[in-house]
Amino acid sequence: MSTPDEESALLGLAPVAPDRTVAYGPHPDQIVDLYAARAGAEPDAGAWPGAAHGPLVVLLHGGFWRAAYDRRHLSPLAAALAGHGLPVALAEYRRVGAGGGAPRTFDDVTAAIRAATQATRAAAGGTDAERRAGAGGTAAAADGTAAGRGTVLVGHSAGGHLALLAAARPGTPVTRVIAVSPVADLARAHELGLSDDAVGALCGGGPGLADRIAAADPLRHPPPRDLPVTLLHGTADPDVPPEISRRYAAAHPAGTTLRELPAVGHYAAVTPGTPSFRTLLGELLDGRGADGA
Repeated sequence: MSTPDEESALLGLAPVAPDRTVAYGPHPDQIVDLYAARAGAEPDAGAWPGAAHGPLVVLLHGGFWRAAYDRRHLSPLAAALAGHGLPVALAEYRRVGAGGGAPRTFDDVTAAIRAATQATRAAAGGTDAERRAGAGGTAAAADGTAAGRGTVLVGHSAGGHLALLAAARPGTPVTRVIAVSPVADLARAHELGLSDDAVGALCGGGPGLADRIAAADPLRHPPPRDLPVTLLHGTADPDVPPEISRRYAAAHPAGTTLRELPAVGHYAAVTPGTPSFRTLLGELLDGRGADGA
């Protein structure tokens, strides 16, 4: 599948409504869509063993941080993962052109992760210890778990940047990060002028831009301690060149795994039904790709 076809295949899918939506702030974009795990559903031919015991997946969409692109194009992915028994939270956040940009966008992501984790624990009734203590899910923000299964942060493109940056922040309640075609080296992306200098728009122009980019650049932050990071990047990605992920992996070799997807573009891994989606699913369920590699 060529890369233009990849984009059409994803964006041509009909949005899938969530089971419910929770707000984490007063702005219309400060919301999280929740998709319940379909653990009791009849498994399809591609169902994975043990899916019902999978982690909470918090999804962060891309679109180069711009308001023109919202979470709806990842709703088919959210629904597909839920169909494999994974509880999913699809987060929205303020974006450039609609009240977002640094640092508001970054603060929203942190708040969305906490809201998703707490909502999932509350729906599951919390742990036995929490119920006995009457904690009401407070421990979710402290230990990064959701109903005892852990919380995996999955970000695509600019959402991959946000996932890596959020994970580098102390106290973010996640147990693993999977970044798909991420803008993982913000300074290099700015040098390349990706998407009409989307990085400059995110961080604001004028004096001090280099410092603001550095502050928002996951490559220049210490890697998340004891937090596994997996990068999935297509070798034929025209939107975010694979060198971006290679540079992050080279800068943070400890705890970072880079999986390059041969002849894959920017969208296939987040499009249900593709071989690259199976790779992502395998990473989520058991740390392996669909081929067991």
